[in-house]
Amino acid sequence: MIFNLIRLLNEHFPLSNLFRYLTFRSGAACMTALVLSLVFGSGLIRWLKSIQGSGQPIRPDGPERHLVEKQGTPTMGGVLILSTLTVSTLLWADLRSGYVWAVLLLTLGYGALGFVDDFIKLTKSSHHGLSARGKLIGQVALGLIAAFWISRLTHGPLGTGVTLPVFKEVLIPLGIFFPVFGMFVMLGFSNAVNLTDGLDGLAIVPTIIAAGVFALIAYLVGNRVFADYLQLNLVPGVGELGVFCSALIGAGLGFLWFNAPPAAVFMGDTGALALGGALGAVAVAVKHEIVLGIVGGLFVVELASSLIQVFWYKRTKRRVFLMAPLHHHFEKKGWSEPTIVIRFWIIAMILALVGLATLKIR
Repeated sequence: MIFNLIRLLNEHFPLSNLFRYLTFRSGAACMTALVLSLVFGSGLIRWLKSIQGSGQPIRPDGPERHLVEKQGTPTMGGVLILSTLTVSTLLWADLRSGYVWAVLLLTLGYGALGFVDDFIKLTKSSHHGLSARGKLIGQVALGLIAAFWISRLTHGPLGTGVTLPVFKEVLIPLGIFFPVFGMFVMLGFSNAVNLTDGLDGLAIVPTIIAAGVFALIAYLVGNRVFADYLQLNLVPGVGELGVFCSALIGAGLGFLWFNAPPAAVFMGDTGALALGGALGAVAVAVKHEIVLGIVGGLFVVELASSLIQVFWYKRTKRRVFLMAPLHHHFEKKGWSEPTIVIRFWIIAMILALVGLATLKIR
């Protein structure tokens, strides 16, 4: 919004040219979301406590200490993330960009699904929320719409093709099936982040790390000079998603201020479903879906551990892990919560570096 307004003043205020730079607006978006989170976070948490009573319902079959240590903590902290992310993006992004609107609306749509899920859990005082079928139908529908929208924004074969990291000239044409592929990327990462969100700070920091990587990727693939130099597929106009990702980083850091152990608030499905969907949508837009699987490898492993556990238990009535997803397995083994969280953060950082390396190795 500010960018679009400032364009009208360029002739009269030379300093307004500063707002043309994507890097400046990305930094401003990050700081705006962070400041808004810190200013309004405490008030929002007090309000959530006042209306939620006993806070987020705790799984009775989960680690025993959760019933004591996490009881009474309010949920739906994702409202703070989504509100500051949205305001900051609308302030600093070029609102003429279809990519910005596609990703932002997908994020808010997934957030709305998560909000309904959290609301049902609170009203029923149960860890069972929206039915799995209802949630899946909503995620699939929103994902298909967003993926189709993004494919229409990207011209030429690249719009319906999948690129592979390292192999610079490989483009797998999916044609009319591309929206289905894009939907699965968004759906998969939405649920993967949701499953990872089980310990204080565990999901938000890897999300921030992934958003940082994709802010850089969006900037590079949207810039002809850098895309040609690194032999990346140029996607004109997608650089504006760097502003969105930067706003996500700021919103995530602001939320982490309150989610740091011991957490004063949980993001809930409101935040987790939206954040995973946002990462998936950005990856689809910048044509680095496979790289997201590397950068967000921690989320992939968490999702895989749950799928393996369910599949194997149904076949053999035996468990592969002491408890799924994977972070609960290590809790059952006696690892402390800070140990698990920090070690998972380290893994996320390493995977981010590996993902970045694919930009240079062509």
